[in-house]
Amino acid sequence: MFAKIVIIVFIFLELSNVYVLYFFPGSKYANAVGVFKAWETSKKYPEIHDFVKYLVNWVAGAKLIFLFLLGVIVFFGNLNLQRLSLIALGLATLSFYWRLFPLIRKWIGVVILNPEIIPKF
Repeated sequence: MFAKIVIIVFIFLELSNVYVLYFFPGSKYANAVGVFKAWETSKKYPEIHDFVKYLVNWVAGAKLIFLFLLGVIVFFGNLNLQRLSLIALGLATLSFYWRLFPLIRKWIGVVILNPEIIPKF
């Protein structure tokens, strides 16, 4: 039951991120890209902005695929599969700290990120 609750909470949390990415990509909340100065800069160059929007929508779509798969695991998977999916979620979350977090730390205070928006790491 614990695994099912954790997965459902994760699904709702990530669904809010997908919603923001699809409908409010310039927002400064959730996983939106409004915290990046490059988002506004890209609007000056329509081809680049279209590419950035494509990448944002691609990320949202990839998240959606995994969320639907997690939904199938919650409703149709046995307890063992649900527990294994928690391990997979944990490993995937660790990849953030391996690849993305170092970049974010590097960007804070540089022209790439708006530092007043980012919480202190």
